[in-house]
Amino acid sequence: MAIRDTRVNRFIEDQDTRVSVGLQMPLGRQPGSGDGFFASTKTTIDAVKEDIKMLLLTQQGERLFQPLLGMNIRRFLFEQITENTVIEIENDIVSTFSRWLPFVQLNDIKIDITEQDKNKIKIDIKFNIANAPNDLQSVGVILG
Repeated sequence: MAIRDTRVNRFIEDQDTRVSVGLQMPLGRQPGSGDGFFASTKTTIDAVKEDIKMLLLTQQGERLFQPLLGMNIRRFLFEQITENTVIEIENDIVSTFSRWLPFVQLNDIKIDITEQDKNKIKIDIKFNIANAPNDLQSVGVILG
């Protein structure tokens, strides 16, 4: 018989450091840790940050048997970036997250086109998990 988890923030209270939640990307060997062959995340927040990074960096059609997983942000790398392009990227992020990470609430999306290299897109996302609305986190990804 299953036991129901009645904790309020059951996704946030990751206090047991012996338990791994997910894998850190890129996959790499973690010698001498005793946690396994690959480096792993220890908290749910760290696992969600890795999920966000991988979702932003995955091109649609790249994943076998899930051709809709990911985003097509790389198509903007060598395009003229205008305000309409930034809005289109933000809309793509919101729709992709609502499909693949519905438990993540997006609070702010900042898209920065650096002046030094016009062929890079920097995306900073502030988010929280739906079950912990007061725990604001951020993650950044640079494409290019």
